[in-house]
Amino acid sequence: MFQIPLLTQSPATRSRPPRRCSPAVTGLMIALAGASTLALGVAAAMAEQQSAVVIELENPKRGLYPIAVPRGVNSDPSLTLEAQEVISFDLRVSGWFDVLDTRSFLADLQLEGLGIGTQSWKNVGAFGVVKYQVTRGPDGIVFEGRLYEVEKGTSPVLSRRYEGSSLRPLAHRWCNEVVAYYTGEQGFFGSKIAFVSRRRGSKQVMVMDFDGNGVRSVTRTSSINILPAWSPDGTRLAFTSYMRNNPDLYIVGAGGGRPRRVSKYPGMNTGASWSPDGSKIALTLSKDGDPEIYVIRADTGDIVARLTDDRAIDTSPVWSPSGREIAFVSDRHGGPQIFVMNADGSNQRRVSQNGSYNTTPVWSPRKDKRVLAYTTRDEGHYDIVTLDLDTNEMVRITQNQGSNEEPSFSPNGRAIAFASNRREGAGIYVANADGSGEHLRVYSGYATSVDWGPMP
Repeated sequence: MFQIPLLTQSPATRSRPPRRCSPAVTGLMIALAGASTLALGVAAAMAEQQSAVVIELENPKRGLYPIAVPRGVNSDPSLTLEAQEVISFDLRVSGWFDVLDTRSFLADLQLEGLGIGTQSWKNVGAFGVVKYQVTRGPDGIVFEGRLYEVEKGTSPVLSRRYEGSSLRPLAHRWCNEVVAYYTGEQGFFGSKIAFVSRRRGSKQVMVMDFDGNGVRSVTRTSSINILPAWSPDGTRLAFTSYMRNNPDLYIVGAGGGRPRRVSKYPGMNTGASWSPDGSKIALTLSKDGDPEIYVIRADTGDIVARLTDDRAIDTSPVWSPSGREIAFVSDRHGGPQIFVMNADGSNQRRVSQNGSYNTTPVWSPRKDKRVLAYTTRDEGHYDIVTLDLDTNEMVRITQNQGSNEEPSFSPNGRAIAFASNRREGAGIYVANADGSGEHLRVYSGYATSVDWGPMP
């Protein structure tokens, strides 16, 4: 099976691409931020009391919307700073916002409370302001959020109140609402990432929140556990383990527990990919000699179909969001390359054209596009690229930043997580899927087999 050497990653470098804003405020922003190219698309869309700003998601000259996240007032002191950190990180990593430096704020936050005075926020270049209040109630934590568009005055364009036992899920939920207000799409906050890390001589499947919080192990064996793959509903993980001295395929609950062995054919049982309906798993089996792509039933492990039959190595299958296609890796043309076939195994064709080494394909979950991300070897380094199968447009996500491998798309297809061993440090990074901006590190340390799960 084609496996890229595991990378080590570096501290998160926070990205600040050029700002682009609506024509009505371009003059103000140039005065405040210098002559950056500004191009924020604004269109009418329904929100609560007023029409929302709609960021033109496909505009290649799109810039970042300047938004302020001041510290919450009249809030529980042990929670307010955590809420500010979570909200600021979520909005920054979404790829749509320039979260302004809190040191520039001029407003009297105590006087404003959950409201705003527009002029003080205009003076620091904020187009949007997020206000929040976090308190402890009889049934847990109460989070109240307000979103303001400065040009629309002192009435919030979005107001929400949530209650729960933990702050972070409430803050993520609020940020998803903010992103949806501006873009018409849900964010990916609250989703989880699975990966593999070294633990006392073994390799364990780990799960964490997408932002690196709450890292925990879902396998606890002394063996090698690799290649986790989320089920479509996010409740289970398939992975390969050597716990019985053969690379067998297991399924375990997302919270851990006793894994269930579902595929134990002699040789490789690796590289699982769930069908969109969760009923089947595509994987690599080598029970008859050469590694080939098969489909098995997810509940019993019974073979449904053999999809490839070639003297070369065929591995790393991954189902498209529509369920009609499967991408995979094969060295039938020499070095490993990305191929795509119909889900029944017909019409197998090579799609990668760059370089002599391409592997670890993954489909964007966006059903309006047929886009793959994969790892490519370039001058001795591994980098992440995306390929639009309809237009043949290739976008480079990483370059000159060490070695980067094993990409995985966010649930909305707008971001990509991957492992890296760049100079700043090893870990898991998140980048914009359109290649813009820089990268945020969400996990520090040895990591491989990155797989970003669905929204809960």
